[in-house]
Amino acid sequence: MALRLVSDFDLRKDVLPWLRAQRVASAAAGARGGGPGVLENNYESLRILNVERNGNVIYTYKDNKGNVFFGLYDCQTRQNEHLYTFEKDLHVVSCSVNSDRTLLAASLVHSTKEGRKNELQPGSKCLTLLVEIHPVNNVKVLKAVDSYIWVQFLYPHVESHPLPENHLLLVSEDKYIEKFHIQVMQEDGSRVVIKDSGHLPRERVAEDFVWAQWDMSEQRLYYIDLKKSRSILKCLQFSADEKFNLMFEAPLDITLSDSGFKLVNFGCDDLQDQENLSKHLTLCVFTNHTGSLCVCYSPKFDSWEKFTYSVFYFHKGHGKTFTAALGSVDSHVTKGLTFLNLDYYLAVYLPGHFFHLLNIQHPDLICHSLFLTGNSEVVDMLPHSPLQSLSGSLVLDWCSGKLYRALLNQSYLLQFLWNTRLDCEKMAVLHCVLSCGGDRRFLEAKIIQWISENISACHSFDLIQEFIIASSYWSICPETSNMDKLLPYSSVLTWNTEIPGITLVTEEIALPFMKVHSFKGYWEKLNSNLEYVKYSKPHLHYNNSMVRREWHSLISEEKTGRRRSMVYVKNILDNATKVISNLEARNLEPRLTPLFQEEDNHQRLLMGLMVSELKDHLLRHLQGVEKKKIEQMVLDYVSKLLDLVCQIMETSWRKHSLHPCVPHFSGRASAAEFKVFHIMTRILEATKNLFLPLPPGFHTLHTILGVHCLPLHNLLHYIDSGVLLLTETAVTRLMKDLDNTEKNEKLKFSIIVRLPPLIGQKICRLWDHPMSSNIISRNHVKRLLQNYKKKPPSSVIHKSSFSVEFLPLNYFVEILTDIESSNQALYTFEGHDNVDAKFVEEAALKHTMMLLGL
Repeated sequence: MALRLVSDFDLRKDVLPWLRAQRVASAAAGARGGGPGVLENNYESLRILNVERNGNVIYTYKDNKGNVFFGLYDCQTRQNEHLYTFEKDLHVVSCSVNSDRTLLAASLVHSTKEGRKNELQPGSKCLTLLVEIHPVNNVKVLKAVDSYIWVQFLYPHVESHPLPENHLLLVSEDKYIEKFHIQVMQEDGSRVVIKDSGHLPRERVAEDFVWAQWDMSEQRLYYIDLKKSRSILKCLQFSADEKFNLMFEAPLDITLSDSGFKLVNFGCDDLQDQENLSKHLTLCVFTNHTGSLCVCYSPKFDSWEKFTYSVFYFHKGHGKTFTAALGSVDSHVTKGLTFLNLDYYLAVYLPGHFFHLLNIQHPDLICHSLFLTGNSEVVDMLPHSPLQSLSGSLVLDWCSGKLYRALLNQSYLLQFLWNTRLDCEKMAVLHCVLSCGGDRRFLEAKIIQWISENISACHSFDLIQEFIIASSYWSICPETSNMDKLLPYSSVLTWNTEIPGITLVTEEIALPFMKVHSFKGYWEKLNSNLEYVKYSKPHLHYNNSMVRREWHSLISEEKTGRRRSMVYVKNILDNATKVISNLEARNLEPRLTPLFQEEDNHQRLLMGLMVSELKDHLLRHLQGVEKKKIEQMVLDYVSKLLDLVCQIMETSWRKHSLHPCVPHFSGRASAAEFKVFHIMTRILEATKNLFLPLPPGFHTLHTILGVHCLPLHNLLHYIDSGVLLLTETAVTRLMKDLDNTEKNEKLKFSIIVRLPPLIGQKICRLWDHPMSSNIISRNHVKRLLQNYKKKPPSSVIHKSSFSVEFLPLNYFVEILTDIESSNQALYTFEGHDNVDAKFVEEAALKHTMMLLGL
C-alpha cells in the first residue's frame, strides 16, 4: 500500500481494558459512583470527542444508567484518566480540556427517546458548561441556547508551569466565535478554582462565517466569510500571550451558500450524517513547515461518471482543478472524498475509485504527482469509513475510534516502481520514494538496482538524469528554507503526455493579502514564497549554462596554449580538490571501480567551475544564511552528484563481478564488460546533456572498455561523435598494452590522428614506429616554419648524414638547420631533445623508402 497507517491510539485496545479493570476494582471495593462507572454491555457508546494539541485524546461513554463519563488518554505516558461524570442522560456535542487538566469545557444536549442524538428537540437547550476538575468542584454554565456550540481550549506553544489564565473558544451554529478569558487560582494547596467565575471576560473573534477549521498543532483558526457573494478565506493566529492576529485574507473562487455551516477539526463530526458525505462539499486547509498553503475543495457530487476537486496552491500562485473518471456508471459513490496531509504531499482518496498523491512542493507538472485508479489494490488500501486529517500527518477514524499517523510506504513504493509500466508513474513514484527520507544510502541502492534493470524501459525522460537531479535535490533541500526555489528538482521541464483517468485545468489565483508586517516561523516562509511568486520570474532554479560557456572557453584556451590568470585556474582546481576530499570523507568503504586514479584536469575544471557558479548563485538569492554554510552546502551538492555516478558504477561493477583493476586492452571483451560499457555510455549521455561533472578517470575507463568492446569502425564513430573522449591516460595505456600487429597499428594510427596536437605529440614519442616518427617530423617542421622568413641562400650546401644526393631534401634540411641554430631554445621539441633537422631527414628518407617498397 502506498500509504502506511501507523496506529497511535485505538479505543478498543488502549481504553477498554482500563475501563474493565476499573469496573472490577469498583465492584470489589463496593464503590458506588466514584469510579468511571459500569459499562455493562454499553460498549458502543464509547467514542472519541477530541484530540488536543499535545496529542491527548478525550473520549466519552455511558453506563447502563445513561450517566455520561469523560476520560482522557495521555499519549506520552499511555495512561488513562477519569475526568468527570454527568449523572444525566445527555449527548455530548463537544468537549475540551485545558493544558493543565484543571478545567473541562463541554457542550451537551438532551438525548431523544428515539435514540437520535443529532437534533435538538423544540424548546430544548444546548448547555455549554465549564467544570473545575482538579479536584471536581464547581460547574459554571457558559451558554444555554437553542443552537449547537463547540468548545476548544487554546494551548500555549511552550508548555511549562501552570498558567494563571486559560483561553476558551466557543463556536456557535449561529455563525460567531467567542473567546473566553478564564483566570484560575489555587486554594488549599493544590485545589484549582475559577477566579471571579461570575464575570468571565469574553471577546468576539469572528462572525458571519460559513466554514471554519481549527489547526490544533499550530493554534490557527481558518474561516470563510462571504462578502458580496465572494468567499474570503481568513486566518487567525493565536499566541501564548492571549493575543491573536488576523494573518491574511485570500479570495477563493468557490461557491458557498449563506445558509451553509461547516466545521472542520472541532472535535468529532458526529452531527453530520456520515452516510450522505458524498452529497456534501469538502473543504480543508493544509500547511507544512516549508511555508506551503493549500486549500482543497470538492463541490457537491452531481455525477456518477466523474468526480471534480480543486487544490489551490497559494504558495505557488495557481490552482488546479482535477476531473477524475469513475469508470462504470454502476459504480456508485457512497463515501465522501478524503484529503490527507502528508507533509510534502497531500492525498486525495475516494474509496473504491481513485487515489491521487499530489506533490505540493512542486505541483507544476502533473507527472510529479501519482494518480491511481481502477482495480489497483492501492485504491482500496485505506479504511472506507470517513477519515479526518488533523494537524500534520495525524488521521482520525471516528467510526472505529482509531488515531493514525499517515506515512508514505517506502517499501511498497519501491515495489510499485518495479511493476509499473507508465512513465508518468515511474517519475512520480521516484520522487515520492526520495522524499520519504530514512536510510538514504539504502534507498539509493534500491533505486539504482531498478535503473540498472530498466535502463531502456523509459521513453519520456532519462532515468539516470532524473535520479541524479532528484536525489541530489532531496539530499540538500530539506535542511534549508528556499532551496527548493534555487536548486533543480527535476530534469524534465515540460510534460505533454496525458495521465490516464484524469484531466486538469490550471489557473492563476489571487495571492493572499498578508495583514501583518512582522513574520516568524511558518509565516516568514509563507511570505517568502508569496514574494517569490510576485517578483521572481523567470524561475531562479540553477542550471549549468554559465559553467558550460566558461568551461569551453578554458578548454579552448588550453588548446591554443593561452590561458588566463594562473591564480584563477588554481582557485577552480582547488574547488575540485575540496569536492573530492568531501566525497572521500563521506564514503569510507573501498571502491571497486578504478576511478579517482588520475588527475583528469578537464573534469576537475568542470567540478571547480560548478562549485564557483553555484556558490555565487546561492549567495545572490539565499538570504540569511552564513557564507560558510552555503559553501559547505555547495560542496555537499556537487559531491552528491559525483557520488551518485560512483554508486551506479559500483552497482554495475559488483553485479557483473568485474575486477577492481583497470582492464587491459589485450584480450577479448566479456559479456559483463559489454553491459558495463553500455551503462557507462548512458551515464555519459545523461550527464552530458545536463553538463554535470564526472568522477576523474571515468572517461579513461569508458574509452578502455570502448576499445575492448567495439569494432574499429564503431569505435571511431563513437570517438568522432563525442561519445568516447580520448584522454592522455587511456591512449598512453593503449600504446603500451598493444603490440604492433597490422590491426593494432591501424587502431593506434586512427587514435593518434584524432588527438589534440599537444597530447598527440606526447603520445607519438611512446610509439616506436615509422608512422609516429613521420608525425613527429611533420609537427616539428610545422612549428619551425610558422614564422619563417626567407633569407639569401647559402653558397655552401652541407652534406647530410646520409650519403644521398637528393638536392631538394638537402636544401630543405639546410633551411631547418639554419632556423634551429638561429633560435635553438625556441624551437627545441618539447620533452624530446633529439628531434631536429637530422631526425626529420631520416624520417623522410625512411618514409620514402617504405612508400617505394625498398
